[in-house]
Amino acid sequence: GASRNTTGHFPQPRKRKELFLIPHSSAAPVCPRQVCGTWVWILVAATSVSLPLLQGWVMYVSLTSCLISLLLLLSYLLGFHRNSENWKVLDSLYHGTTAILYMSAAVLQANATINSEFGVNAPLNYQLNSAASFFAFLTTFLYILHAFSIYYQ
Repeated sequence: GASRNTTGHFPQPRKRKELFLIPHSSAAPVCPRQVCGTWVWILVAATSVSLPLLQGWVMYVSLTSCLISLLLLLSYLLGFHRNSENWKVLDSLYHGTTAILYMSAAVLQANATINSEFGVNAPLNYQLNSAASFFAFLTTFLYILHAFSIYYQ
């Protein structure tokens, strides 16, 4: 049967820690991080991409992280996390590395935003680039939160 503590009551189950309604476990490999990352590449693709070297890196990071996240989701749904002792390590390393890559992409996107302020189709491209910069930094923050939250479960 179930064990009782010294007061005669059943112990309460441990609750998972959650911050900003974002689950911090490897049980939720895809969530707001990928949605925000998708917005980054949609918004960058909607601009005239006047700086292909800068914004090409932003697109590469966002699309690659989206594809790898989908592969992690598929492997999670197939139950590979149950057979591996290292799932938390893999999850943390992936999200930590992606946070670093997204930080570099966010800084480059912010630079592209500054350069697009007075360019061709300035108002529209500047607004799209500003939104892409916002989502890039937000995505970076979400990846950092997830990478470190794994250790606080």
